Amino acid sequence: MAAAKSHYATDWLHKRAQLTPMRIGLEDAGTGQQLTFQEWNARANQSAHFLAALGVGKDDLVAVYACNCIEYLDLFFACGKLGAILHNLNWRLTALELQKIISAAAPKVLCYSSEWLAQVRELGSVLTTIKTIVAMQEAVDNAHLLLAERARQSCEQPPAAELTMDDTWGIYYTGGTTGLPKGAILTHGNMTWNSINTVTSWGLTAGDVAALQLPLFHIGGPNIFMLPLVHVGGKTILCKEFDVDETFDLIADGGLSMFVGVPTMYIMMQQHPRWHATDFSGLKLVISGGAPCPHPVMEKFWDKGVDFKLGYGLTEASGNNFWLPPEDVQRKPGSVGYPLFHIQTKIIRDDGSECGGEEAGELLIAGPHITPGYMNMPQETEAAIRDGWLHTGDLAQRDAEGYYYIVGRSKDMFISGGENVYPAEVESVMHSHPAVSEAALIGMPDEKWGEVGRAFVVPEQNESLTEAELRDYLLARIAKYKVPNSVIFLTVLPKTAIGKIDKKVLLKEYLTNQS
Repeated sequence: MAAAKSHYATDWLHKRAQLTPMRIGLEDAGTGQQLTFQEWNARANQSAHFLAALGVGKDDLVAVYACNCIEYLDLFFACGKLGAILHNLNWRLTALELQKIISAAAPKVLCYSSEWLAQVRELGSVLTTIKTIVAMQEAVDNAHLLLAERARQSCEQPPAAELTMDDTWGIYYTGGTTGLPKGAILTHGNMTWNSINTVTSWGLTAGDVAALQLPLFHIGGPNIFMLPLVHVGGKTILCKEFDVDETFDLIADGGLSMFVGVPTMYIMMQQHPRWHATDFSGLKLVISGGAPCPHPVMEKFWDKGVDFKLGYGLTEASGNNFWLPPEDVQRKPGSVGYPLFHIQTKIIRDDGSECGGEEAGELLIAGPHITPGYMNMPQETEAAIRDGWLHTGDLAQRDAEGYYYIVGRSKDMFISGGENVYPAEVESVMHSHPAVSEAALIGMPDEKWGEVGRAFVVPEQNESLTEAELRDYLLARIAKYKVPNSVIFLTVLPKTAIGKIDKKVLLKEYLTNQS
């Protein structure tokens, strides 16, 4: 007798609306609108029926090109209900970059917020697979359908999609060393186990409140706090973006108990006039991720009695991976702590053998929160996930007490303002300029952004090129955060014995030269 297929992927808002229907689950920081879990679930149900009426079903991609807004979250959960796949588009990318991503993914529907109407029009003919374009807010193009039409749909549960934990919920893009960014597949199981790990290891409760300021196209948007808070019945305050004044308002009057940000956000807070007068006693934890955090930034929070700690995550591992107990935060400065409840880790040498003592090596992660791979990229998937272990490309070490430290990156990349920048991609675009003979990019320390790019360029013989001309050329082709902050023109780039550009020499000669 054949075993019955197991259908066990949870409809998150439906379950939470049954358990605590009248609890406030979501608040819009900009408008003050509050939604109970019952109301939020009704909106998501209407959104699911709306998408279904457009022909969206299981495994169909719904692209979302939007700033943070309640409608984005409605679509997130609507896709979860239908078994559709949320295809998150990074609005920091240029239209040219998005054209390639959309063409490769072939979504059926594109939903956008009004800020990006011009870019949606620019995408134009590339949207060949898209049957319907939906404006998520006010009417800004008469040719596009309005998400507001969902109001005509039922608030009741849509028909069960018969989902398993192995079905895909979303595609979240991470940078590629060459060519297109890689679309990491995150399943219902990945999202669920990340939440289980977060709730059980970080101690989230129904009384917790967190601001959602990270962009929803990043895995940190839904996974660091929002989805785990739905799991326990806590409250999310949705922000369109990070705003320093709004953040201080939320800390003072919004009831925040936890906060996540990248170091740039914390530096901006500490440079703000309201920093010294703000009472942080309501925050039970503050976590920094996305880039190395300067020690003085951490100390300023500790001086205010805040449990400020470092986190570590990556898109392929669903966001959250470690926890440092509060009593160890200052005793183990710089540590990310221990792996979360249902996570395995190990540190290996280049030959695959495990490191001993406090030896640094590549961090490998395993667990049910790990992506099954990259969309339509079997070779990249095979390179990243071997024998069930995700090879992070990051260097870590473990001290004698078992505490983990992230000590560097083996990938040729740097992080600027929480965004991964892959030099090979930028160098490829620089080389496409007719006046560029050779080009290299390295990351340089920066007080505000953590790191910024510095380009080294050898012009073609008899060609003239200025820094401004090169930056303008790049700004038209790649996202602004990828464009080098400075350009140094040389007559020759240093090479290794086998003819590769020697970036170690560039780093040694120019790291201290911040001019």
